[in-house]
Amino acid sequence: MINTLKVFSGTSSPELTKSICDYLGVKLGLVKVETFPDGEKFIKLEEDVRGKDCFVVQSTCCPVDENLMELLIFLDCLRRASARRITAVIPYFGYARQDRKDEGRVPITAKLVANMIAIAGADRVLSIDLHAAQLQGFFDIPVDHLMAEPVLVEYFKSKKLDNLTIVSPDVGNMKTAARYAAALGGDLAIVHKKRLSGSEVECGEIIGDVQGRNVLMCDDMISTAGTMCSAAKLVKERGASSIIVGATHGVFSGSAIENLNAAPFDEVIVTDTIPQTKSGEIENSKVLTIAKLLGEAIKRTHRNKSISSMFVQEY
Repeated sequence: MINTLKVFSGTSSPELTKSICDYLGVKLGLVKVETFPDGEKFIKLEEDVRGKDCFVVQSTCCPVDENLMELLIFLDCLRRASARRITAVIPYFGYARQDRKDEGRVPITAKLVANMIAIAGADRVLSIDLHAAQLQGFFDIPVDHLMAEPVLVEYFKSKKLDNLTIVSPDVGNMKTAARYAAALGGDLAIVHKKRLSGSEVECGEIIGDVQGRNVLMCDDMISTAGTMCSAAKLVKERGASSIIVGATHGVFSGSAIENLNAAPFDEVIVTDTIPQTKSGEIENSKVLTIAKLLGEAIKRTHRNKSISSMFVQEY
């Protein structure tokens, strides 16, 4: 059955896709991706995919529009080459934060992108830590929503942190923080924040005890790092012994690098859902791979087995 499985890589995720193929024990699919002088993308499959179960791995990270367009062309190419089933593996789903009309005369771009992916030829989507779980409902095709939580929890457990407090940097992150607290056996605290602008927040109070504690803060992504850094400074002022921040997606936009290096973090942990070309500029940073997680999900999808059972476990 594995002979019918084909895994292809877009240009945004070559190293991750190679690691996935190593886990699966399959060869990386052969494809030629070129950019014409006028900026147009051209994709040609260099092997037969007729009747095959095809997976194309492409994060729609920066440059978002370019990577998204490449994914759409890739899906259309596979569909026209008569692939039996096409799964868009999108480790990081761009435009996920544009998921609602929070003011008049604005688009819901996440829904638009979902429509385009389905129309381009995807039969299903596999993604990790969507910014909001309800994004699954934007698609008219099946979506497997994975969590990088087991990968991060395994790493944090290996550090054997005692006197641990899981701090939620804002109220919206409370459920995630509670899961980490249960998995790692730590206490729970919440930071109350006030957003001053799109990139600036003010953290005013902590509900919970951080005095003399090892603090862990986890979120789905680090973008400008404004929320995390503001929370970290407050936690340090209240007597935290050490502060570690972990996130699935290291977006690192704007002044994120400067913000993180100026904040009192002892370690910054992200995964390779986005190629981490900037992580080396961050002091005490580490990149964890989600290749095994995605590889296992691809294998189960290919064999028509449960994906959700991957996350029903005791850490």
